[in-house]
Amino acid sequence: MKLPESFLDQIKGILLNEFSDFIESLESPSPISIRLNNKTQITPSNERVSWCDSGYYLSERPLFTADPLFHAGAYYVQEASSMFLQQALEQHVSKDSTVLDLSAAPGGKSTLISQYLNENGFLVSNEIVRSRANILAENMIKWGNDNVLVSNNSPEDFQKLPSFFDVLVVDAPCSGEGMFRKDEGAISEWSKQNVTMCSMRQKDILNGAWDTLKSDGILIYSTCTYNKNENDDIIEWIESELGAEFLPLKIEQFPEITAGEKGYRFYPHKTRGEGFFISVLRKTSDCPKAHKKKKNKQIQKTDNNLLSLKNQLINPSIWELLIENNVVSAIQKTHLDKVEILRKELKTIHFGITLAEIKGKDFIPHISLALSKQINLENVNTAEIDEKKAIQYLSKETIQLPETKNGFVLLKNKNVPIGWVKNLGKRCNNLYPKEWRIRMNLSRSLPASDLL
Repeated sequence: MKLPESFLDQIKGILLNEFSDFIESLESPSPISIRLNNKTQITPSNERVSWCDSGYYLSERPLFTADPLFHAGAYYVQEASSMFLQQALEQHVSKDSTVLDLSAAPGGKSTLISQYLNENGFLVSNEIVRSRANILAENMIKWGNDNVLVSNNSPEDFQKLPSFFDVLVVDAPCSGEGMFRKDEGAISEWSKQNVTMCSMRQKDILNGAWDTLKSDGILIYSTCTYNKNENDDIIEWIESELGAEFLPLKIEQFPEITAGEKGYRFYPHKTRGEGFFISVLRKTSDCPKAHKKKKNKQIQKTDNNLLSLKNQLINPSIWELLIENNVVSAIQKTHLDKVEILRKELKTIHFGITLAEIKGKDFIPHISLALSKQINLENVNTAEIDEKKAIQYLSKETIQLPETKNGFVLLKNKNVPIGWVKNLGKRCNNLYPKEWRIRMNLSRSLPASDLL
């Protein structure tokens, strides 16, 4: 691995006598880790990621695409160091908070946050790049939590929502020094000029969204890089220019993590993960007046003919059904006002649970309902299929269910829902989203879930 001389000089100045151990660690394989979704009953015997109770290491890297449970959102493939976000949440964030994950794609941190929050908490998972926002929405739908809205906005767009959020999470675009072991492209793109450009961009992102965070609100800032310019210097700038105070984290049980004055670093020669920096701050500056709900165009509420859809959800009485452009969605009543404000001000891609699409007299069940943690399986026709048939289904191929009654059927693999078909007897109409389909030609491969 050929590293830039300027980077080597920089990291040598930071690590001193640990420098050779650090360089040696970059030649070792990257650890493989996943985080389990609490909608599954998988109980692994694998080594756990010590700072994340749902994180586990795998002994080898499987072909995740060949595992139906990967597509079902049973787990998320996530770098272990970044799972430390759980500690920041547990130590400084209430479970009923309203949270903005500003640069959320592809969804690792957002899936963790949504699983941490309780039924009164709410997450806006945002991504500025539309193509990445679509991937983010896919991953959030697969994870199955309903207390989420996925948006496609710039940081400045959130100025229309002053003092709206209790927590702001910024996993900032950075020079990627912590990814050198995994991504050779990060090495070729690295330069001192790029570091400077990234730090300027990070300030722009934070400044653009700062007013949407309430006074006394929590900022969680992270990067996958080591240098001071994008980490400690940014934290000092936030404190002095935006108005905030650094909040320490208790890391005594994690001696492999390196504590600094303004944050915490993960080095691959000390931690079983990639390079990472994280810092938590409390906002001390005053805020603009909070957003007041305006009279806006109401989303059309569904009529009584659609209320039977509620019975496909657990606790039907807590849901409000909404219909727009022949799409029926469900949102918990406690989140309804918040969602209407957000949908008015933001470019919304997904929210709550999409239940069905209305086509003529038919209600075509949506993949969001299939993968939701709130689906009432007792009121849905289901069929268990093996791995081979599941891969055929996920590849958008035609399958047969000769022993299953006709109509809409929720397919499951290893008792985990993966999607809908309409069984016609001799064949099934495959309702899996075509944009999600497996495009790879798969031979027999060990699913990741078999390594747990």
